[in-house]
Amino acid sequence: MFSFKVIKTEGKARLGEFITPHGRIETPVFMPVGTQGTVKAMLHKELLEIGTQIILGNTYHLYLRPGVEIIKEAGGLHNFIGWQRPILTDSGGFQVFSLARGRGDGKSKVKVKDEGVEFRDHLAGDLHFFTPEKVIEIQEIFGSDIIMPLDECVEHPTTYAYAKIALERTINWLDRSIKAKKSEEQVLFGIVQGAFFEDLRIESALKTVERDLFGYAIGGLSVGEPKEVMYAMTEVVCEHLPPEKPRYLMGVGMPEDILEAVAKGVDMFDCVAPTRMARTGTLFTSKGKINIRNERYKKDFSPVDEKCDCYTCKNFTRAYLRHLFLAEEISAYILNTIHNLRFYHRLMENIREAIKEGRFEEFRNSWHKAYSLRA
Repeated sequence: MFSFKVIKTEGKARLGEFITPHGRIETPVFMPVGTQGTVKAMLHKELLEIGTQIILGNTYHLYLRPGVEIIKEAGGLHNFIGWQRPILTDSGGFQVFSLARGRGDGKSKVKVKDEGVEFRDHLAGDLHFFTPEKVIEIQEIFGSDIIMPLDECVEHPTTYAYAKIALERTINWLDRSIKAKKSEEQVLFGIVQGAFFEDLRIESALKTVERDLFGYAIGGLSVGEPKEVMYAMTEVVCEHLPPEKPRYLMGVGMPEDILEAVAKGVDMFDCVAPTRMARTGTLFTSKGKINIRNERYKKDFSPVDEKCDCYTCKNFTRAYLRHLFLAEEISAYILNTIHNLRFYHRLMENIREAIKEGRFEEFRNSWHKAYSLRA
């Protein structure tokens, strides 16, 4: 039902194939974030047209709205949202911690205990409690293909002492998650924590690998640390993960970060950047990012990126997209998102092709050189 194999490598970069009950995934892969069962400003039809293989759903948000019972009555998340391709759901742990900060009255919305996490709905304010067992139960009701255990993601910076506590708590929660998992129609990944301390990252990786799971995720990065630190921690962890199993770098990232992480051996990525930035007028091009709101594009009748094959670039100009955005037309967000996600998927396609042909390093160097130019 589930399988993963590395087809070819170049250095540490890996070309792989991930088989799930809802379809085949070619890796390295980028997973658009569908927080509440939808990728913002996109229809599923458009996602398929631009090459989306798998989407990510958020356990925290879906648990709160529309709620577990409604998704259960619908026959699971695939049926509820009308997406019959693979779905990965995260545990909601990151959202619990990130949304708990800064409620404005000096009080924290979250209490982390060894038993689990007590938190308040960031909108309604009512109290909830996530345990590792409950998070697994929720995701089994959802029926997502890949599920994640509850973990504790710490802030940057943090102390060594607290990072150690969070690491041990994450391992304990993983053991409880493994014990709670009943469905054989889903695979569970372990999450490596350890903050920004090399020895803790190694310890976490080794302990997580001991549990012999289907795949492994690297959590707790892209939380404000310098890129050099993120790259270093990614490399350290990958060196201690089994080569025959998939590796997922959670919440990363920008195109340049993805390319560097692929070079260190990562297979799977997700990030809100392409969709969120599309809604603020930032578009990715082969020569770097542009802000479509800028005056310089008022009479620019070229496409966003002449190398792009997306619907937006084939049919519309920078000038028109600027007009739509300034006019606050809904179509601006749709067209921008189509382009940004296609940019990401095309990057992944080019990466896979480069590894297949044994020219990944050449592609990596030429891509960075072009991307640093002014678009």
